[in-house]
Amino acid sequence: MVASPTLHAIGQLAELFDLLGVAVIVGGTLVTMGRALYVGRLAGGKASYLVARRTFGKTLLLGLEVLIAADLMRSVSLNLTISSVLALGLLVVVRTILSFSIQIEMEGDLPWRVGRPGRPAAAAHALRSSPGP
Repeated sequence: MVASPTLHAIGQLAELFDLLGVAVIVGGTLVTMGRALYVGRLAGGKASYLVARRTFGKTLLLGLEVLIAADLMRSVSLNLTISSVLALGLLVVVRTILSFSIQIEMEGDLPWRVGRPGRPAAAAHALRSSPGP
């Protein structure tokens, strides 16, 4: 069976998204380290840790979303079989649970509870407790 040019292009685009997802995670790691070192010099270790945790969490969330997009494109373009769809479904479920747990870890509460009166997010608490300009 010969793949159509459109499916081939989608497969190449999926590979590009894989590279983009890895680049987001690697670049975000470098940015995280830079920000953590900078904040550590200004405000100390605890503030540095909070900034690193929040920045790296956002990086992982974005990277996971890009990698999920790549997997979706690949499954549609390369081999659309029941086993590939089930494998993709399992992969998306695992990555979604991971993204959800990272978001809870960053915010300190369930996403639908963050920002409600009486329930400040962990990030908002960190901003209030960090030294001002």
